[in-house]
Amino acid sequence: MNKNTRSNVSRRQFLGQASCAAVGSTSLFSTLLNLAMTGRAAAAIPSSEYKALVCLFLAGGNDSFNMLAPLETDEYQAYKDLRGNLALDGSTPELTPLPISDTGGRAFGIHPSMPGIRDLYNSGDLAFVANTGTLITPTTLQMVNDQTNLPLGLYSHKDQIQHWQTALPQYRSGKGWGGRTADLLHTLNDSQQVSMNVSLSGSNFYQSGNTIVPYAITSNGSVQLDGYGGTSPQDIARTAAIDSMVDLEYANLFEKTYINKTKAAKDSAEFFQSSTDAISLSTIFPETSLGDDLKMVAKTIAAHSALGARRQTFFVQVGGWDHHADLMTKQPAMLAMVSEAVKAFRDALVEISMLQRVTLFQASDFGRTLTSNTKGTDHAWGGNYFVMGGDVQGGEVYGTYPNLADLSTIDTGRGRLIPATSVDEYSAEMARWFGVTGSDIDTVFPNIGNFPNGTNARPIGFLA
Repeated sequence: MNKNTRSNVSRRQFLGQASCAAVGSTSLFSTLLNLAMTGRAAAAIPSSEYKALVCLFLAGGNDSFNMLAPLETDEYQAYKDLRGNLALDGSTPELTPLPISDTGGRAFGIHPSMPGIRDLYNSGDLAFVANTGTLITPTTLQMVNDQTNLPLGLYSHKDQIQHWQTALPQYRSGKGWGGRTADLLHTLNDSQQVSMNVSLSGSNFYQSGNTIVPYAITSNGSVQLDGYGGTSPQDIARTAAIDSMVDLEYANLFEKTYINKTKAAKDSAEFFQSSTDAISLSTIFPETSLGDDLKMVAKTIAAHSALGARRQTFFVQVGGWDHHADLMTKQPAMLAMVSEAVKAFRDALVEISMLQRVTLFQASDFGRTLTSNTKGTDHAWGGNYFVMGGDVQGGEVYGTYPNLADLSTIDTGRGRLIPATSVDEYSAEMARWFGVTGSDIDTVFPNIGNFPNGTNARPIGFLA
């Protein structure tokens, strides 16, 4: 791009030029993003409106072409030929048929272990987004062969997790798109005592911003100081010591800062716990770790008024999806766990009248190879994902599900597919629904202008 002296350069162009020029360090790039957000107002959003985004991350790389598979005769045969010993039976049918569900009138089947997800799809509360992955720009097979504009560490767990959560695949950035969104919108919340970003899985890239960081909780609630408030003699003594310590005045700046942070953490934990303890749900959640986590998410959403929150994000991670072996014995139970927990979460949202206010989206490191390594599958790129909520235009497969009978232009080898839809487009649709304005979308997603529909209010169309 030619750059003339004193020319008018848009923020998108400036950030894009900075990205492509590989600005000296990612910390400088983060500073630029932070400066871009300074003074940004959220006044256009109705003060009474609550919304939540829930990220369900399947860590390890879910084999999503067995989660959602084609059932048209020719395409199913191609699926069966490619998958070999990993193919699910489409004639029994082992694959549960879904209604005709994309603009081409193609038929798809869902893994038989996911009846809850099937029911949500059929009721219109859930959609799939096909062949999605990390991209800097729309990518061709020639670009892959030439190693041009590709995400760093392609096929690497660590890198692709980071890129999915940051939407900056040309960098190894520590700041996520959920964090950048919170930097823009956190002032909507009446109280800042608990972060807008709540994590059931500890620290993560997705929720880490320049000013906002995740507030880590467990499925039982806030993380309390060890032993504080306990009833044993040791805990009573420890509680008295902590209370005495935080009530003292300190002249030393570092001591004072440490004590203030300790007191703030203690107060936040008590505030969060008392707010969520007041919530009782009648919805029955499965007795699994994911069921417990999503139940706590539902309770926290129900407590949003007490917490002073009009916007919240949640991060829930489930590990164990790296099925290089034992795919056919391990994945069914894991998909069943996801299906049952997501269905219960949806039912709880109905119970608390929050279904229209919440969008849950599923993500993973990457898709997996279509071909078998005889026991399982290996790291790949594009994969299929689902999104659930009251504003989801469900009962559809969005994006471009690949024609498995002809992968000549998108197969980088062994069924590692070039994504047709970018993480940016997938995520930007939810960010816009959440309240990020069109003028700010390229601050949250600096690469979004590289994609033809990226700056549209609904780049893909799965949200109302």
